[in-house]
Amino acid sequence: MEQAYDPEEFRRQAHAVVDLLADHLRDTGARRGPVLPPRAPAEELAAWANDFQGGADPAELFAKVVRHAIHLQHPGFVGHQVSAPLPVTAIAEMVAGLLNNSMAVYEMGPVSTAMERVLLAWMGTRLGYDDGADGLFTSGGSAGNLTALLAARQRMATRLGDDALPGAVIACEEAHYCTERAVRIMGWGKDGLVKVPSDARFKMRAELLDDAFDAAERAGRKVVAVVASACSTSTGAFDPLERVADVCARRGVWMHVDGAHGASFALSPKHAGLLSGIARADSVVWDAHKMMLCPGLVTAVLFKDGKDAYGAFHSPDAAYLFDANAKLDAGKRTLECTKRMMVMNPYVALAVHGEAAIGAYLDRMVDMARAFAARLSSTPGFEVPVAPECNIVCFRYGEGDMDAVRRRLLESGEFYVVRTQLRGTTYLRTTILNPRTTEDDLARLIRAVEVASRGSGSPQGRQGRQG
Repeated sequence: MEQAYDPEEFRRQAHAVVDLLADHLRDTGARRGPVLPPRAPAEELAAWANDFQGGADPAELFAKVVRHAIHLQHPGFVGHQVSAPLPVTAIAEMVAGLLNNSMAVYEMGPVSTAMERVLLAWMGTRLGYDDGADGLFTSGGSAGNLTALLAARQRMATRLGDDALPGAVIACEEAHYCTERAVRIMGWGKDGLVKVPSDARFKMRAELLDDAFDAAERAGRKVVAVVASACSTSTGAFDPLERVADVCARRGVWMHVDGAHGASFALSPKHAGLLSGIARADSVVWDAHKMMLCPGLVTAVLFKDGKDAYGAFHSPDAAYLFDANAKLDAGKRTLECTKRMMVMNPYVALAVHGEAAIGAYLDRMVDMARAFAARLSSTPGFEVPVAPECNIVCFRYGEGDMDAVRRRLLESGEFYVVRTQLRGTTYLRTTILNPRTTEDDLARLIRAVEVASRGSGSPQGRQGRQG
């Protein structure tokens, strides 16, 4: 294995990979090739059955990976909430991968620990928190939301004692599924999540929160937290944060905001108002791998009261690892021990491109999504169930099978879109977050949907309209 560490061999291999990825950026930018290569799962599994047995040429192996992967940099990728990362953050990934500094204790990750401390303070300020805020980075929104809710439970247990459990969490019916998963992980079962209905715009009906509290109490449960979405996954709807905060303040209950997708709009000069009230939340989750153009996973969990950052996970007696006086040891706040240098990605993105560039990108994505929805609504046969608040647009065409339409779009290779169900009806769903996507691309998507819908049902009976 010693020869594998030869610096000149590494230089040769790395240069070849950079050339490969640069060509990939060039080709996807020119809209060459499909967004998603058309291979059946069995075919894909067979393609990788024997490549790990040794002797592979790295250049050929990585070229195969690029050919077979879904191409998020293609302007036709308007599907899931996963960014086409800034190329410089891919370089940061390579640096972090080779250095491989973990972050359980400061001395194993001095650079990334310093970056994390600085960036968390900056993010807290952007949300409207004061100097008493603190937080941590963790691996994804699911882990982040669980971390915040565990901290909420710990605060309640400290105040009322463990006898106050079992607890309950209140959230809108449109909340991300990881909220229910977190409640189950905490041992409260399916009845530990009390769902509040959404309104016609798929936002939490805050006027029904008191009813949800009463329902939990009748079931013998103590409400630990209310989770508000900023924004929901299906439609991009922002719950009324100010009204939720009013109820939580009156009830003395923790308010958590799942801002995995939408917290980045705190950096948007035009659309930061979507987050009005977020500064009143006890905790916020913010994904940098969605709207800050970073590779996954990198999620900030921010706490208004910095002491709560230590509430989720008790630091065990691990003399081989933790120094009782070392306050910068990240392992005392996170589930991870060997935490990767994830903070490098947003730090490098901001250091190279600046906050203003990220804000301008966010403004453009929202403006383009709203223009897309308006164009859909004015095109005969299309229905937009709800006007988009941010960069997520749902729509359908005619009375046809939208699953079949989506399948044909994917088979064409020109676009990648996803689907969702709203009030029992299937809609195509797009997230406009690719900096290379243009209004012309979205106009082509409308025409492609019309073509894909032939044979799936007639658009008659639906004029272009918007909910």
